[in-house]
Amino acid sequence: MSIIALLTDFGTRDWFVGSMKGVILGINPAVSVVDITHAVSQGNIRASALALMASYRCFPKKTIFTVVVDPGVGSSRRAIVADTGFYCFVAPDNGVLSFVLREQNKPVVYAIENDTYFRKSVSTTFHGRDIFAPVAAYLSTGISPVTVGPEVKKWITISWPELLIAENDVTGVVIYIDHFGNAFTNITSESIKHLLKPTCYIPGEPTKELPIVHFYEEVPDGEACALINSAGYLEIAVNNGNAAEQYALAIESTVRIHCR
Repeated sequence: MSIIALLTDFGTRDWFVGSMKGVILGINPAVSVVDITHAVSQGNIRASALALMASYRCFPKKTIFTVVVDPGVGSSRRAIVADTGFYCFVAPDNGVLSFVLREQNKPVVYAIENDTYFRKSVSTTFHGRDIFAPVAAYLSTGISPVTVGPEVKKWITISWPELLIAENDVTGVVIYIDHFGNAFTNITSESIKHLLKPTCYIPGEPTKELPIVHFYEEVPDGEACALINSAGYLEIAVNNGNAAEQYALAIESTVRIHCR
């Protein structure tokens, strides 16, 4: 049995996700369809790329990931299939696969051009239903990615924010804010292991100093802390609170780890 994992910004109020699942099951009734999330912010390619990167390794090999965060739907932007040998990714060519493909060894990417695998009538506003869902479904039946269209050597990528690593400190930025208000940064445990007794600082007036802990309840309710989260990145959190609101954190807010 194959697995198709869906990640979109469609939400669950409307019929969009259900329509995609209906198309998939109409082509392959035996496939298992799993939701990663449909609640990434509208058109947010970077957040979608991060959500995919944080979750895809939890799935069995040969899972087909179908990502439809597609502000360019109906335009000249390409649709692509990326085959890593372990997983397959079906998505618009807009950078949403950037962070998973940077972790792969020589992924092979194909432009989706063979309309044999599309729905008979393709809407200019709903490629999730009419192109991405059926292509993923046919892939789940065993067709080779080669059949969807020609191989391409270049695809759109968005950059991963670089860390500034010095002898006594590491400076990074907020890259994602989850629904609890926890702010994920691009700082990893590996990047700060050379620091002795590190402390987290959020620049501002005044600068905010946070302890680095192992779990949320190491600080009292309403108090802030920093910790390495389940995705492997340092996050800013408030125990039973919302760190993004409390500290006015946003994407690209600066965070610094410094030796005491």
